[in-house]
Amino acid sequence: MADWLTAILLGLVEGLTEFIPVSSTGHLLLLGHFLGFESTGKTFEIVIQLGALLAIISVYFKRLWQLATRWPFDPAARRFLIGLLVAFLPAAVIGFFAYGFIKTVLFETPLVICIALILGGFLLLWLDRVDKFPVYLDADRYPIRVYFLIGLFQCLAMIPGVSRSGATIAGGLLLKTDKRSAAEFSFFLALPTMGAAVAYDLFKNRDVLDFSDFGLIAVGFVAAFITALVVVRFLLDFVSKRGFGPFAWWRIVVGVAGIIGLAVTGAF
Repeated sequence: MADWLTAILLGLVEGLTEFIPVSSTGHLLLLGHFLGFESTGKTFEIVIQLGALLAIISVYFKRLWQLATRWPFDPAARRFLIGLLVAFLPAAVIGFFAYGFIKTVLFETPLVICIALILGGFLLLWLDRVDKFPVYLDADRYPIRVYFLIGLFQCLAMIPGVSRSGATIAGGLLLKTDKRSAAEFSFFLALPTMGAAVAYDLFKNRDVLDFSDFGLIAVGFVAAFITALVVVRFLLDFVSKRGFGPFAWWRIVVGVAGIIGLAVTGAF
């Protein structure tokens, strides 16, 4: 029973945190650490991310279908797809060459996650309060230079606790995009980035993958899908009205609580 509850909890956390700037990876790793949960080859942790990815595809299916069918003859659609590719490439290249270090060092150091959560929280608070004069209001029409620089910011998320969505949104805001379009572009950029990351993780762990607990994986997958669906549907309106302050404070609280927990348990 405990395993099923843990699977549901981790799935809910994955779906709730994947697309908001709080670091789903950081939350899952910290939660798994304190619950003593780790699947063989991290099969569970890898596969449930597909549930969150499916939520994006579901919400934006019509728009994605239009991009897929219109790009050969629609310059605007073709330009946006090129922008996505340009933003995706930095993470693809760095992730490929630094995969071993990321997985064996950064992902195995809970203190790094806590520190990244706290520092990222303060950065979001600063970004939320500083006067901004956005120039780019449509994620479909950013200059190619902006797409590329957002892609470089996304690479910071290879440090667990930084947050992929947080890095891309913060990068967008610093590059004079508005909050709504920055969050929306983060959704779209998640498709190639998360898809490639999950596929590469599965490939690298192919010899140790364990699907014997298929039921637990399925439960986590469904929980991640449902909660991510809710987040994706409401996040854009939320950040347009409330900004990123609530997420920033959440990051700081979780980071501080994590450090206290590590100290109490003698983990560092």
